[in-house]
Amino acid sequence: MDGKFESPFTREAAWQLVLDYTDSPSLRKHALSVETCVRAYGVREADARSLVGSERDSLIEKYAITGVLHDFDYERFPSLDDHPFAGNKILAELGWPEEIRTAILSHASYSGVPRNSHLEKSLFACDELAGFLTACSLVKPTKSIFDVDVAGVRKKMKDKAFARGVHREDILNGAAELGVDLDQHIAFCLEAMQKNADELGLAGVQPS
Repeated sequence: MDGKFESPFTREAAWQLVLDYTDSPSLRKHALSVETCVRAYGVREADARSLVGSERDSLIEKYAITGVLHDFDYERFPSLDDHPFAGNKILAELGWPEEIRTAILSHASYSGVPRNSHLEKSLFACDELAGFLTACSLVKPTKSIFDVDVAGVRKKMKDKAFARGVHREDILNGAAELGVDLDQHIAFCLEAMQKNADELGLAGVQPS
């Protein structure tokens, strides 16, 4: 025994919560895609802070957990009155850190919780975009995210009939709040999702 304390609030525990509360394969994939993008911003932030060792690992895991948990309650509590408030109550009762819960609350603009931290802004910026990049991938004959590029994404954003459920304003405002150029934000999330394409189910198929 080295006396080291292991927190129960790990990425693995977060994913188990998603599995417990979410049956929909597409919602599970959405959790993973948002996690992928938010984690990538966590890596960038850790680099910006020159973090190393366990401090670096802890920051990146916090970003990943926030991304994977952000919609865990949505399938059971989909109304604006309930999501993400019901999930926040569940997480609070289980003892999950306030920083993560606040970030999840803040990704819903109607919650009234402001986005101040880099974590909060990263989650908001990645949520709708990750869903949109998935949609852009799945309409390709190959269903591959490797066949998606920034120009194509920008073109699809102007097509109001495409992926109607994705709020374009949130994508635009998310990049602005994060202080990154929209094209660079799209390219950054696209690269992150391409690196994790197998887990996201977006590595592609042979076109028929």
